[in-house]
Amino acid sequence: MLSLTLSFALLAPVALATEGEAYPSAVLSPAVAEDDGGDDDEPEDSVKAEKAAVKAGEKQVTEEKVKKKVIKTIQPKTFMKLHRYEVGPSIGFVANDPFLNRYIIGGVFDYHVTEVFAIEAQVGYAPILGDGGCDDPDWKPLSCQLLEKNSVSPDISRLTGHGSLGLQFAPIYGKAAVGDKIFAFDIYGTFGLGVTNTIDDLVALQAVGVEEAELTEDQVHPTTTIGGGARIAFSELLAVRTEVKSMTYIEVVKSETLEMKNNLVVQANVSFFFPGMK
Repeated sequence: MLSLTLSFALLAPVALATEGEAYPSAVLSPAVAEDDGGDDDEPEDSVKAEKAAVKAGEKQVTEEKVKKKVIKTIQPKTFMKLHRYEVGPSIGFVANDPFLNRYIIGGVFDYHVTEVFAIEAQVGYAPILGDGGCDDPDWKPLSCQLLEKNSVSPDISRLTGHGSLGLQFAPIYGKAAVGDKIFAFDIYGTFGLGVTNTIDDLVALQAVGVEEAELTEDQVHPTTTIGGGARIAFSELLAVRTEVKSMTYIEVVKSETLEMKNNLVVQANVSFFFPGMK
């Protein structure tokens, strides 16, 4: 009897639980738990939506910051010289002559083979403004002082014209900002060969009427030219240049003396480019 009773007691809870009478809470508890879980989904969804919105806002702010920090350090070249002609008038003066004022008007003609190299021709003319003496506009005070007060004859020859053909090399290019405007510029060097015409001042040489002096009064000299300058472009068709060049040649004085001369010419010119940029 004892063994049967124990067996029945062990089996009874299972049977009762199956019928849902003895342990209703144990049977209903899983359903209640699922309902509670369903109620908690709403705040979780709202939190997720809020996080997503925050992330989207952060991403937008980050993109705006990145856009603000973008700086263009390499810009396209706005002024091109390749296969273009450059023509313009020039004006200059001889800067290293202690005896004479020499003002030069002329012109330049360039063909730009590449952006860096160009073939260049230059011509210049320096008018004679007087016949010599202290009243001559070409004479500087030193010439008058040497001749009139010291009885010294300075070796004076007037540069009257020159022409040269050479090569221009422009390895440096850049841009400069002036106010709201940005201008392109380049720095170049030149080397060329040419001729220079000079006329001796026989008054300064105290050789008026002297045959030997008159024979070499007017001369044309083979000349080497070397120099450099800068070009500033205001548009694709217009630029200005400043340039310094050294002109070296050998001169004959009074048909008997050889003398090496060097004229340092400072000049500026306006340049017109054609055809237009492609």
